Amino acid sequence: MRFRFRRYASTVLAAAASTMLLCTQSSAAPMIRPVAAAAPLDPGFLWGVAASGFQSEGHAPDSNWTRYIAARPDYDGLQDSVDFYGRYAADIDLAASLGVRVFRIGIEWARLQPAPGVWDEGAFRFYDAVIGDIERAGMRPMITLDHWVYPGWAVDRGGWRNPGMVGDWLANMRAVVDRYASRNPLWVTVNEPVAYISQEVGRGGADPGQMLDRVAQAHNEIHDYIHQVQPGAMVTSNVGYVAGVEAEVNGGFIDRVAARLDYVGIDYYFGYDPAQSLLSAITRATGSAVPMPGMNIWDLPLRTEGIYYALQYYSRRLPGKPLYIVENGMPTDNGRPRADGYSRSDHLRDTVYWIQRAKADGMNVIGYNYWSLTDNYEWGSYTPRFGLYTVDVRTDPGLTRRPTDAVGTYTQLVNAGGVPDDYRPTRAPSFCVLVDPPASCLSPVGVP
Repeated sequence: MRFRFRRYASTVLAAAASTMLLCTQSSAAPMIRPVAAAAPLDPGFLWGVAASGFQSEGHAPDSNWTRYIAARPDYDGLQDSVDFYGRYAADIDLAASLGVRVFRIGIEWARLQPAPGVWDEGAFRFYDAVIGDIERAGMRPMITLDHWVYPGWAVDRGGWRNPGMVGDWLANMRAVVDRYASRNPLWVTVNEPVAYISQEVGRGGADPGQMLDRVAQAHNEIHDYIHQVQPGAMVTSNVGYVAGVEAEVNGGFIDRVAARLDYVGIDYYFGYDPAQSLLSAITRATGSAVPMPGMNIWDLPLRTEGIYYALQYYSRRLPGKPLYIVENGMPTDNGRPRADGYSRSDHLRDTVYWIQRAKADGMNVIGYNYWSLTDNYEWGSYTPRFGLYTVDVRTDPGLTRRPTDAVGTYTQLVNAGGVPDDYRPTRAPSFCVLVDPPASCLSPVGVP
């Protein structure tokens, strides 16, 4: 493990050093391209909201994550999370009231398959009802097959260390595809595979290289199966974009699956931070988060213009493929306002401005999902709040959905196709090395 840490850490440090060298060797004042108007997004643009099965549903069956929580007394107990399992109809109505066209859900393997070769018809009926309500509300389902959770019996077989894991995984996912392909969903095979791998290295004892190969194999095989059952399907695996070191973090996975991505799913949250990039290397090497003083998730740098560079990166890395922001949002500390006064509405408008700019500059952006519709369980804690609707699981037994300021803002943006053409971001672009170097320094974009 120590050797692996040095290898990962040195890779990121070398990437950071190269980035800084490129930026300092570039001209003192790089030419900023002419600013394209932030024209409204077309009526076919797929505005959406996102949720996850385990993080939202509650009433959780035995799984790797119920066991991880039980082993960590410092974690918040899952309880019934925000009880999407019992309140899905009302939550779907909240999403529909925004005017969005896509609702992303997870379908939990641990719920569907309580034992090897045994599927729970009642669990399928639950997801039938969820997907039916999404459709009746005028939205298209986006189905995530694996959002980091698998059954307890698969844990007992060794999880992703087990050579039979891919076969077990495919058996369940084929059953899901057979059930729901006729509903014409958008598909996400594996959520943020590299982050998933880092979690499983630390908690499940997985080997990172071996798991990378197995997750890529699982994606490729289920992609082909989906296309057999649903010709013309749109299938992706969404990557968690890491500014400044994206190639080093997600490049290995993309190399393995690029031919089987019908669209590129991108999750974008934070700008570049050299220290955080090193911590990401440590996390990937050890599977354990290494905190810095004051460096909570809500302290990480928000650079909304970075979403432009993330879209640009994949428009160049995988030319011709449609681009979809599968997740984007802003964490707050237990729902408290940020110390800098930057609101959820400010962040949302600024982000959409840069998506419109990317679209105007020729990037084929087809959709955007806000993460998340409601607050939920953020892998060990209820403190980070991402929801358009906030829910205080710790203190409110009624699990009341309370709208944040961004509910009205998102509704307006959806209805108008984005911000008006005279909109200017609340925050001007940051110094280029803090956004997504070297691209943000070598070919910066500005505002009028």
